[in-house]
Amino acid sequence: MKKMIKGIGSLALAIALAGCTVGGSTATATTGKDSSDSESYKVGILQLVQHPALDLATKGFKDVLEEEFGDKVTFNEQNAAGDTATANTIASTLVGEKCDLILANATAALQAVSSATSDIPVLGTSVTDYAAALSLKDYDASKPIGTNVSGTSDGISYSAQVELFTDLVPDAKKVGIIYCSAEPNSVVQATEMNKELSKAGFEVKEYSFSDTNDISSVTQTACQDSDVIYIPTDNTAASCTEAINNVAEPAGVPIIAAEEGIASGCGIATLSISYYELGRQTGEMAVKILKGEEKVSNMPVESQTNLTKEYVQSRCDKLGIKVPDTYTAIEE
Repeated sequence: MKKMIKGIGSLALAIALAGCTVGGSTATATTGKDSSDSESYKVGILQLVQHPALDLATKGFKDVLEEEFGDKVTFNEQNAAGDTATANTIASTLVGEKCDLILANATAALQAVSSATSDIPVLGTSVTDYAAALSLKDYDASKPIGTNVSGTSDGISYSAQVELFTDLVPDAKKVGIIYCSAEPNSVVQATEMNKELSKAGFEVKEYSFSDTNDISSVTQTACQDSDVIYIPTDNTAASCTEAINNVAEPAGVPIIAAEEGIASGCGIATLSISYYELGRQTGEMAVKILKGEEKVSNMPVESQTNLTKEYVQSRCDKLGIKVPDTYTAIEE
C-alpha cells in the first residue's frame, strides 16, 4: 500500500523525502514485488470446479503462502463451478482487482486467466499439457514458456499407466476411454493413451461427452462395449464420479483412472501424484515470484516424479481382482 504524503509545508522537506523509499512496488509479470517490500500481497485463485484433486492443489498452494507470509497475504478464491463463461468472468474480475499473482487451477481456468492478462504473473496447477492448453507451437517442456505464465503439471507417463492394465486386468482385450470433449487436456490424454494401449495390444475405443448431461448414457455405452474403462484427469468426470459408478459398478466393468479422486469415486486403481504436494510446489514458485527472487518468464513448468500405484480394495474385491503387493490401498 503506497503512502500518500500530505501537508508538505516546504520544498526542502519535499526534496528530503524524495530520496526515501516509500511503500512497495506492484507485482509484475517479470519480477513480482520488490524483495524488500514488507507490505501485503493480494493473490487471486481461480479453480475451475470443486473436486478432491483440485481442492487439494488449492490447499497446498495456500498453505505455502500462508507459512511464508502469514497475514501479509490475502486470497480472493473463486470457483467457476465447471463453467467456462463463469471462469472468463472471474478471470477478468481478478485482473481488474490488480492481484499481485493469480493461481489458475485446471486447464480451462488457465486459459481464462492467461487470456485476461499478459502482465500479472499467472501460475497454473493441475494442468496436464501446457502446449495444448495455451496453443503453444514448438513448445519445449524443459524450457520456460517465456511469458507471464508458468506453473506445475499433473501429467503422468502414459506407458507407466498401461502397467496398471497388465497388472490388474491381464485378460482384458477391449478398453474404452471416457472423457469430456470440451476439455483440451482430456482430448490430448485420450489420444496419447489410445496410442500406448494400442501398442500394448489392446483394442481401444474413445467415448466422449460434451457436458454432465451425457455422462451416464456415454458410460453405459462404453460399459457395453468394453472389458475395462480408462478415465484421464478430466475435471468434468471427476465432478461426476457417482453417476459414472452408478453405471459401471452394476455392469461389473472396472475403471482405471489417471488420478486418485476419480479412482476413489468410481475406479479400481490409479497411478497418482499427490495433488496437495503439487499445490505446494506451485506455492513455492509463487513465493519466489512475489519476493522478487525469480521472474515468472524464466521459470519452466514443473512436474512431480514421485508416483504411487494405488487401488480401491472394496471394488477390487467385488470384481475378484488380485492386486500386487506393490500397490497401496486408497483410504475409503
